[in-house]
Amino acid sequence: MTRILVLRALGLGDLLTGVPVLRGLRRRHRDARLVLAAPSALGRWFTDLGLVDEVLPTPGLAPLRWSGPPPDLAVDLHGRGPQSHRVLRSLAPRSLLAFACPGAGHAEGPPWLPDEHEVDRWVRLARWGGLPCSAEDLRLPRDGARGTQVVVHPGAAAGSRRWPAERWARVAAALADDGHPVVVTGSAAETALCSRVADHPGVVDRCGRDDLPALSGRVATAAVLLSGDTGPAHLATAHGTPSVVLCGPVDPAHWGPRIDRHLHRVLWHSRPGDPAGDPHADDVDPRLARTTVREVLDAARAFLPAQPVASAPG
Repeated sequence: MTRILVLRALGLGDLLTGVPVLRGLRRRHRDARLVLAAPSALGRWFTDLGLVDEVLPTPGLAPLRWSGPPPDLAVDLHGRGPQSHRVLRSLAPRSLLAFACPGAGHAEGPPWLPDEHEVDRWVRLARWGGLPCSAEDLRLPRDGARGTQVVVHPGAAAGSRRWPAERWARVAAALADDGHPVVVTGSAAETALCSRVADHPGVVDRCGRDDLPALSGRVATAAVLLSGDTGPAHLATAHGTPSVVLCGPVDPAHWGPRIDRHLHRVLWHSRPGDPAGDPHADDVDPRLARTTVREVLDAARAFLPAQPVASAPG
């Protein structure tokens, strides 16, 4: 049996941008076994969704524990190289689909273009390799009808992408006072942050209580998602859930919602002379800091009914 190894050992949002390529591989290689090298929990979820057949747990660009004959095809969805190319080339695959990187000994492949949406980048690579796919393949199924919950996800992996907690708290409180069921989500590591945001009657704190499939289902059926530029924002895109995405420091032209743009309001306040954005910095980015509570509330209310229907928020 043909075995295909795909490397995307990154976070949730990163992984979701690669879904079109996985679907293209399925269409082109229907009888192949598709293995995804990714963080364990994310990979298992992709296996449950039927996007891949197997997960090879991989924390970042560590050496891969591949067993058996070399892969028939290795696909680098991790980056431009050379490190990620070398990780895959160390397995001696029969073929490597990746961006051209002479520094890694890989001259084939299309060039890397820095000013390109992340989804379009990987779709372009896939099509160069003869894989039929498009941005429309981002979509994931929605199990359940659209509900009434407002889902607020205040966290992000780095401080530069975290809007101040006190502002999130004001947004959550105002929407709860409007009569909307408001749920705050986050990882177990974000307990302190979420408790500050959810400290208001009518706001339910689900921090650390939803695993990835449950979070996906919650976003899929939400009335609207409010978040920074992080994983749940990409879930909203995949599920066709209305969203308000607070961007900074990364330009939404590169990472914002790629499809159904009428469903998503992107808040982005770049100015001439702004310093280069660092998505891994500790301090909130100035472009993100310029977003106000009022504009987040106005954007959210545009997706919500003026007279909410009562519903349990938990």
